[in-house]
This record gives sequence, C-alpha cells and structure tokens, in this order.
Amino acid sequence: MTKLKALLLTEGLHGMISQTEGLAKALNFDYIHEKIELNSFWKLIPTSFTPVKKFVFKNQVEQDFDVIISCGRKSIIPSIFLKKNSKKKIINIHIQNPKISLKHFDFVVCPEHDNLEGPNVLTTKGAIHYLTLEEINNSKDFLLNKLERDKDVITLILGGPNKYYNYSDENMISIFSIINRMLKEHNLQLVVIPSNRTPKKTIELSKEYFTDNRTVIDVVDKSAYLSSLALSKYLVVTCDSTSMISEAALTGKPVYVAMIPALRNDKRFQRFRNLFEKLNIIKILENKLETWNYEKLNEADRIALEIKRKIN
Repeated sequence: MTKLKALLLTEGLHGMISQTEGLAKALNFDYIHEKIELNSFWKLIPTSFTPVKKFVFKNQVEQDFDVIISCGRKSIIPSIFLKKNSKKKIINIHIQNPKISLKHFDFVVCPEHDNLEGPNVLTTKGAIHYLTLEEINNSKDFLLNKLERDKDVITLILGGPNKYYNYSDENMISIFSIINRMLKEHNLQLVVIPSNRTPKKTIELSKEYFTDNRTVIDVVDKSAYLSSLALSKYLVVTCDSTSMISEAALTGKPVYVAMIPALRNDKRFQRFRNLFEKLNIIKILENKLETWNYEKLNEADRIALEIKRKIN
C-alpha cells in the first residue's frame, strides 16, 4: 500500500523539526520538509490579522502531498492556504497552540500545559519529537572512544537564550558549579551537548570551566546527541528547552532540569515542569544526585494512534 506523503512546515528550528518529523514518522508517512519564509511585512503582523493569501509567504510548494503537518507561528497561514487551494482533500495538522480559530485545522496537537481545549485538539504530555529508542541505541558507539570505560556518564544538554531565560556567564557558571561538584563527588565524566540555539560563548565557557573528565561537543551533532542519551546514567537539560526535556524522557533515565532565573513570568514552563515532576520524570538540579525509574514517555506514537483512529 502506498504511503501518504506529508508536507512538514516549520521555521527551521530544532524543536519544530523534531515535532513535525516525529509525528510524520509515527504515522508512517513519507515526508518532505519546507522551511517557511514570510515576506518582510507579514513577519510583524499577528497571525489573527494576516490574510490567507499566497503573498504572505515566499515559498513555492510544488511537490505533491496528502497531509500538512505544521509547527510554529510562521507556518500557520501557509498551512491554511495550501489546504484551501489544493485540488484534492488535504488533512492539516498543526502542532502547538495556533492562537487563531481551531476550525482551520483537522487536528491541533498541543501540550497539556498550554490548557487548550477543542473538539479537534489532541493533548500531549510535553512535546512530541522525532527520536526513537532504536535510533538512540544504534548510535550508542559514536562517543565510546572519547570516554573512559570505568566512569559513569552525566550529560549536560544545552538549549539557548530566549525571552524568558538569559545565558549569561553568571547563570551558566551556577549550573556548571553544581555539575562539577557531582563529577568529583561521584567519580563521573561529563559530556556537553549543544543545540542550534546554544551561544558559542557558552560552549567555550564550558570548555574553560570543565578541565577534567569532560567531552565538549562544540558543534550541533545529532549522532553525538543520540550517543550521549544512550551512554549516560544521568541527563541534565536546561530549563528553557521543553522539547529536549521531552526527548530525554524517552530514555527512562533520570532527567535533571538545570534552572536559570526567569526574566519574566514563565508559567507555561512551570506548568510543564510540574507535570513532568508529577510523572516522576524530572527533578530540579541541586546538590543531590540520585537515580529513579519512570515509564518511558513516547507521545508521538500515542498521538499517531489517536489520529489514525479518528481518520479511519
């Protein structure tokens, strides 16, 4: 049977790509990815005031597709336009709260902590993503030759600054100092994994701060990321990245959240962390290091089953 083909619309950020690809994989779709570029004026206009017209975005989408999976503000108008102007019936799925009428989409996939309700809304615990346990395990050996065989691994996964959290040297050193004590007290070795949003100065600061028992990956490297998830006994993820915390939760390993003082009200992030604490997935990074168990979180597969059931 021929697979359906999905058109993935995002702004090109890791978290958005991870979510759209994760859902497409879980639905067993073939897919093509399109990074949406809005025309200059429309970048500044709220989606609710933007017309559903082709002149809003630059992309020329010529490939054939059956389903649109979109994520991010810029992808909303292109998703609605392409569905509306297709010569065949298109199913469109939007990930995250679109902040416009939900009737424009067949399905809206949204985290519980967004408190969005509607007949076509499917809620997730955290963010869906593109990682699978098989893929993680297959990448296990990638970092092996860089690590000592007789020491457990703790991995620090870095997000990046946003309007809520500042990656100042002071904030980063506060996190580094806690991890450094753990390295010494528990005879651990450290792997540092950056993301697309991680400032280069933060990566360099980690190299300077951690002088022993550390491997700093200084470029975005998916193989290194997956290998670190497979090899680590403990995972630490900065509080700004709900997507990478959700990805870490797939492993079933202890996930610590490295806190950064909020610049403004971060209640959405707080609701997310509260949910994951209740699920026994995360603990806040402090001076205590422990292990615990929880049910591995794979929301992409669960949501895919719901969508298949509703479509059928």
